[in-house]
Amino acid sequence: MKTLGYAAQRADAPLAPFAFDRRALRPNDVAMEILYSGVCHSDLHQARNDWGWTTYPIVPGHEIVGRVIEVGAEVAHFRVGDHVAVGCMVDSCQSCDQCLQGEEQLCRDGNTGTYNSPDRITGELTRGGYSKHLVVREEFVLRVPDGLDLSRTAPLLCAGITTYSPLRTWGIGPGSRVGVIGLGGLGHMAVKLAVGLGADVTVMSRSIDKAADALALGADRLLVSTDEAAMAASASTFDLIIDTVPVRHALDPYLPLLDVDGTLVIVGQIGPMEGTNTVPLLLGRRRIAGSPIGGIAETQEMLDFCAKKGILPDCEMIRMDQINDAFERMARADVRYRFVIDMASLTL
Repeated sequence: MKTLGYAAQRADAPLAPFAFDRRALRPNDVAMEILYSGVCHSDLHQARNDWGWTTYPIVPGHEIVGRVIEVGAEVAHFRVGDHVAVGCMVDSCQSCDQCLQGEEQLCRDGNTGTYNSPDRITGELTRGGYSKHLVVREEFVLRVPDGLDLSRTAPLLCAGITTYSPLRTWGIGPGSRVGVIGLGGLGHMAVKLAVGLGADVTVMSRSIDKAADALALGADRLLVSTDEAAMAASASTFDLIIDTVPVRHALDPYLPLLDVDGTLVIVGQIGPMEGTNTVPLLLGRRRIAGSPIGGIAETQEMLDFCAKKGILPDCEMIRMDQINDAFERMARADVRYRFVIDMASLTL
């Protein structure tokens, strides 16, 4: 299938139109026309090879909403015309203990990323959602529930599940006390989802400037992390803190905020962190953890939950040819809170 996308040819090159072929359908494949593609900060990192593992040319995009246009002979759960979604992965071994318990993101053999990852059968590089079409195996296709605004659903496939999964893993519900560090694309979804689950939610920020935004998103309060008195008064008051900050930073100011057996889970920074004082960990039996995305079943659960609760990200719609400007703005944190590309703006 001939299609068109936007690709980076090297780390210092802007994204530009790129024609390529999607694979012919295998018996268990679903082909879709992409309607909307979310713009994730990791797309920028990968396009610029910030993590050192990018292979070029790269077509980013792993927050994908589309319409089924063709199905393979063995596909059982999707039909032409269905509204569907694809997130950060498009395959896994399907046979290890993690895959068998619905944790494909933790596949022992490594899951296959939606872009910049070798196909498990051919070895060809996967290409992502900044394109007109996608072909993916049925097991990694998600159903978009009725009632979700298609134009705002795409960021749920990464920002949504990345924050929903730790909330579910650590059993957040009514009466839980949740802190969220940072109020960007991930942070604003963490707030909305934690509120939807019934938790008492506090946003943590270095200044009071984001107080109105935090309250508008449903948080109960904002805690200024540079206010030593306020931080001291908040000691041992959180069951879970979700750290969405995407750059190297210190955890020491936040660890004393956790109650006994509390957990600070990192979902933002990928790479080195500042050194940590272990005293709060030892004295409070506190934990530092990490969490990636969720499995396919949990991602579908998240989509259904968002439809039931009316939870959607705050989005700014852009055209495909605005992606390089969007990348620059995203690097400056100049977006509230997620860019979404209207793929109708990309013409073959």
